[in-house]
Amino acid sequence: MAHDVIMPKWGLTMKEGKVARWLKGEGDPVEAGEPLFEVETDKITNSVEAPASGVLAKIIVPEGDVAPIKAVLAIIAAPGEAVDSPAPAGAAQPAAQPEAGGAPATAAEAPAAAAPAGDGAFVPAMPAARKLARELGVDLSTVTGTGKGGAITRKDVQTSADSAFAGINASPKAIEFARKQGVDLSEITGTGEDGKITKADILRAMNPSADQPAAAPQAAKDTIVPMDGVRKLIADNMHASLQGAAQLTVFVELDVTGMVELRAQLLERNKRDKEYRLSYNDIIAYAVCRALKRHPVMNSTLREDGIHLHPHVNLGIAVSIDNGLIVPNVKEADTYGLEDLKAQVRDVAGRARKGGLNMDEISGGTFTISNVSMLGVDGFTPILNPPETGILGVGRVIDKPAVHRGEIAIRQMMTLSLTFNHMTTDGAPAMAFLRELGDMLENPGMMIV
Repeated sequence: MAHDVIMPKWGLTMKEGKVARWLKGEGDPVEAGEPLFEVETDKITNSVEAPASGVLAKIIVPEGDVAPIKAVLAIIAAPGEAVDSPAPAGAAQPAAQPEAGGAPATAAEAPAAAAPAGDGAFVPAMPAARKLARELGVDLSTVTGTGKGGAITRKDVQTSADSAFAGINASPKAIEFARKQGVDLSEITGTGEDGKITKADILRAMNPSADQPAAAPQAAKDTIVPMDGVRKLIADNMHASLQGAAQLTVFVELDVTGMVELRAQLLERNKRDKEYRLSYNDIIAYAVCRALKRHPVMNSTLREDGIHLHPHVNLGIAVSIDNGLIVPNVKEADTYGLEDLKAQVRDVAGRARKGGLNMDEISGGTFTISNVSMLGVDGFTPILNPPETGILGVGRVIDKPAVHRGEIAIRQMMTLSLTFNHMTTDGAPAMAFLRELGDMLENPGMMIV
């Protein structure tokens, strides 16, 4: 019995998802519960398990395509079971045409692949035949099936692939390479023994400039990077953030020599533990939670029904990943001490880079920290993570001359930037929060007052 593989719904706001990658190909056996494909949304990319055991008989939505939730993406069937491909959502079904002098054909009488070749109609084929067709680059719609009920067999696929190279004087390796590259060998002149086409001949044909005299210089062409996938989702979210909030950024330069000394003291105290780590970001995260409790309007979110002041801090940490940016958050971060909060932040950040987060860990944040100190940047204007009221930008710690106790001295300086939603709060409360946070980092003892 065939089983539909559908687009899952993750979270109340999810309306569609992108099939990022199929982990199985058509014709491959699958087991219920094993990862089958990956779905990419504007928040997360996760794998989806197979709903049943059998054979992946038909992939309806290919990699890179977007489909609404509950849409049928593929069909899992029993080995050898013929399945029909469902029509795309919203597509009109053509009416059955009557035969000359007879009644309309019933659904059972209609051929399985009656549509013209190349229109996406389902072609009955054995699983092994589909797998071989993918490997050899053979279009199943061009193959005549000799199996039961006209189903295409592995032998039919091989015969079709071989016929395309019949009469071609080429080495086996050249033929195999040409199949993979989609090269027409009839247009290539062989330079091997007795005019045999070699792999080198194919490579030369694919790159004719290698044997041609240098042409007149041409203007360099642009490299076009498609605006899709995670990059487009991030772009859309950032644009929506700027459109939906009155964003203002304020800066403060701090003498954080006290924070630097605190970190050095804690590292010295734990030097016997070779696994012990402590960063400036760990201390800043702890201070942010303390400051937010004293300035609750900065730990708020703007909703349709008003401004929500949250009893706890769900602290978001912006994490750079290979294909973009993700912001996991630590729930009730204000309830942790420095060491426990450090462990929680590193846990979600580590799993963000490895792809092991769940939806709860990337939603429900109340305030975000974005640290660019490792990039050697002093300051920047971070963009809000809606519907949060504030986001803190953290620059690097750098030795600079500063006035200390009436004299010029080399001090450890750092710039903080706070972007806040002026629709939710005015400048004075936001700046008061930033100033108190700065006082805590300049004088760490104030974190416990």
